[in-house]
Amino acid sequence: MSMEEREDTTTYNVVMNHEEQYSIWPADRELPLGWSAVGKTGPKAECLAHIEEVWTDMRPRSLRERMATA
Repeated sequence: MSMEEREDTTTYNVVMNHEEQYSIWPADRELPLGWSAVGKTGPKAECLAHIEEVWTDMRPRSLRERMATA
């Protein structure tokens, strides 16, 4: 059975960086530098659905701020 065929039973954290960009990270691993957990934990599909719901503006925070002052 290939890796793609196996059911993903990993628990993930939704994480965000200083630019307010989202990703998921396995809950049993230390977060990479610059990323913080945002409080949502669960299966991959559930975490990705949460990101789709809350991350409505894909522009990095710094770009949004520059555009707002222009």
